Amino acid sequence: MSQPAFPGRLTPDDPDLSERQKRILSALVRLHGAMARPVSSELLTQHGDIAVSSASVRTELSELEGLGLLERSHSSAGRVPTARGWGLYVRTLLTPAALDRSMVAELERTLSHSARDVRQLLDEASRVLSTLTHQLGLALALSLSGEVLTGLDLSPLGERRALLVLNLGAETLRMLVLELGSELDANQLEEVAAVLRERLVGRTLSEVRDRLDHDPELVRKSAVRIVSRAAALSWEQPVETPLYRSGAMHIAEQPEFSRSLGPILRAVEAGSPLDRLLVMGVEGQVAARVSLDEDAALAACSLVAYPLPGRIRGAVGVLGPMRMNYALAFAVVDAVGARVAEILES
Repeated sequence: MSQPAFPGRLTPDDPDLSERQKRILSALVRLHGAMARPVSSELLTQHGDIAVSSASVRTELSELEGLGLLERSHSSAGRVPTARGWGLYVRTLLTPAALDRSMVAELERTLSHSARDVRQLLDEASRVLSTLTHQLGLALALSLSGEVLTGLDLSPLGERRALLVLNLGAETLRMLVLELGSELDANQLEEVAAVLRERLVGRTLSEVRDRLDHDPELVRKSAVRIVSRAAALSWEQPVETPLYRSGAMHIAEQPEFSRSLGPILRAVEAGSPLDRLLVMGVEGQVAARVSLDEDAALAACSLVAYPLPGRIRGAVGVLGPMRMNYALAFAVVDAVGARVAEILES
């Protein structure tokens, strides 16, 4: 399963590259991104701003290939980054771009016009994402009613307030701020959390919501009853939308997709697994999934997504080739996601 890559957040499997190897990998990524074709050692020496000989570049390229970061179709061909190489680039070498004022003004103007309607707002978000990144823009609000609760935590936030964190697998959290009818201390909340785990873990969120209202075991003890009622009240009816997508022409223009466009567009049209991948991650943080191996048609694609924080479970993002301009994509997706979340919360 493809894993999210966050700039500056390494994984235990990431190799420790030398500074020269980092410069060469960064230059190769830049040239391959611009040309959409394999990059030779000679091209790197001429246009990569690398002050070493071609022989030294070839040696380093062989090392990077041995680490699984680069690949080539045959021994005399140039090299391209692998999915692992792109992921390492995002984690270690990527600096998100600074958006110019015209971009910020455009997204603000576009999104503000749709502030009163969630569906229109997300539709417009997909359009502005596509316009600013030249990738396929995506946005949706997704009901998690069928997701299974795997764990929960309950902690105080002050007088008569608590935070209920619902775990829905390794990467998905849902957080509810509870307004309590009576003050409960940390020890009481931990006791309540133990009861809730016993009664709710292993059930779908739809069943969890129903049990908070009707399970007799959750009303016998006053502290549990206080938390259960607060959770039921704060748990609004889910907003669900289709997967909004804009800018299919940008996918069609990518040379690497010239022979595989049909399957990619069919996968986008189907929605799954893109809808689930968009919302899986850390709320309020943009991340990239390089090579979406959940669907063979999307294996050559990357998804840069921003799961929305707040009361509506949703996300915005862009889909494109693995060689997309990640610096721009991260900056735009982060800006659009943050603004959409701000509008939804207001």
